[in-house]
Amino acid sequence: MQNTDQSPAVLMQFAKWPQAGRVKTRLIPALGIEGALQAHITLSLEVLDNLCATGYDVSFWWDRPLDQPPEEAAPLLANIEAAKLPQSFQQGDDLGERMARALGQGIASHHRAVVIGSDCPSVDPGYVRSAVAALEHYDIVLGPSDDGGYVLIGARRLAPGALEGIAWGTPDVMQQTLQRMDAAGLSVYLLEPRWDVDEPEDWQRFRRMVGER
Repeated sequence: MQNTDQSPAVLMQFAKWPQAGRVKTRLIPALGIEGALQAHITLSLEVLDNLCATGYDVSFWWDRPLDQPPEEAAPLLANIEAAKLPQSFQQGDDLGERMARALGQGIASHHRAVVIGSDCPSVDPGYVRSAVAALEHYDIVLGPSDDGGYVLIGARRLAPGALEGIAWGTPDVMQQTLQRMDAAGLSVYLLEPRWDVDEPEDWQRFRRMVGER
């Protein structure tokens, strides 16, 4: 088992339950339903490897269970189980509430918590370590993404309502989040921008990153 006394933070990987047709839907026109499912699993594995390489405690957070996972998900589930990672289900009506609840649990157990999406392969171990280090001096750390959102959010303190009323999935996510944090009196540190995988061109960028064509 992981020793939480020795880890300065907990990393919380958020992922959708692997089911064809509900994951990476914007990749379906280019990859097909099964191809988009495989992309989701591949990206989740890449992010998981990056997080486990940091040496911090890691937990895995599914959005919700729907049915038996497909056979394609076996490598992902096997890696989670082999690493003895705690698995939880996100709770809340929208992404803001789900992240706030997870961060609250992480702060309670580790004092510093970071949520990372499973479609963010550009979040390498060094980037995560920079995020955790920033939480020594700031209440919140955000990793901006190229599309106006963010690839990670970390916290050592989170005020009630700080992630409410944000138009998730729009280019205004970062701006609205910063406004909420300022109104809540929370100090924020911004890391350098990174990218996530939403569109077919993002998937091609990932394939180039890992040396595929």
